[in-house]
Amino acid sequence: MALADSIPGVSGGTIAFILGFYDEFVSSLHNLISGSKVERINALRFLTKIGIGWATGFILSVIFITAIFEKNIYEISSLFLGFIIASIPLIIKSEKRTLSEGKNIIFLLIGIVVVFTMTYFNPISSSGRSFSIKAENLGLIFGIYIFLSGMIAISAMVLPGISGSTILLIFGLYTPILNAIKGILKLNFEYLPGIVIFGSGILIGVLLTIRSVRYLLRKFRSQTIYCIIGLMIGSIYAVIMGPLSLEVPQSPMNLESFNIIFFVIGCILVPALEMLKVLLKSKSDDLEQDTHIEDMI
Repeated sequence: MALADSIPGVSGGTIAFILGFYDEFVSSLHNLISGSKVERINALRFLTKIGIGWATGFILSVIFITAIFEKNIYEISSLFLGFIIASIPLIIKSEKRTLSEGKNIIFLLIGIVVVFTMTYFNPISSSGRSFSIKAENLGLIFGIYIFLSGMIAISAMVLPGISGSTILLIFGLYTPILNAIKGILKLNFEYLPGIVIFGSGILIGVLLTIRSVRYLLRKFRSQTIYCIIGLMIGSIYAVIMGPLSLEVPQSPMNLESFNIIFFVIGCILVPALEMLKVLLKSKSDDLEQDTHIEDMI
């Protein structure tokens, strides 16, 4: 999930969805905030297991990705496109019954339009300017912009659709945030105020959105899944335009800069996770069956 969250393309929510524990993930986040004592304890146990792995994966991915992202933007973008395009049919397959209500296809179009509009009218990448979130660059307006970006990004990370990193890419903050986190890991605390503002946005975003997401998935699952798929389709455009939001802006990806090898790798990795889920479930079922037989004996 951390690897997915740290790169524009597939969200950590998508990984949770593919591996079959998304509903438990959302319910645990909800219960941690407003559940009973027992529900909070169970949620904390579940989220701690995920959290340790997520923190480890995120730190490793930040250190690795920031070193290669700008130098290999078109290869990475091709990989992202593979992630997204391979994820869409898996979600459609797993939600086949939910998506049978064709009348809700309008929500798919809404998801596409939302991402396209956010990307096209992005105030940072469209201006061609680059930003750093060092303390010396923080003003009131830019601070509010970072705070709101954190709120929206964490909302996207919770949804199994557009990733929070794609949101940051759209807002032109992907590279600045990664560089800031990497700087803090190297004990450069010039970036600390910006990260605190961003982290505050994430915290408020979780408190405001998790209950809404849980409610929508329970009461309006068909409309929500259609919208999620629309967000994913729209994020293809966001990834193509992603090079514009680098610290040193580059041209959008085109057929010449598109890398088919990395695209194929991305297309293979996502179904591989689906196969891993099936394999783990099969082993778990065999273990339960063996335990049941031993109990009977």
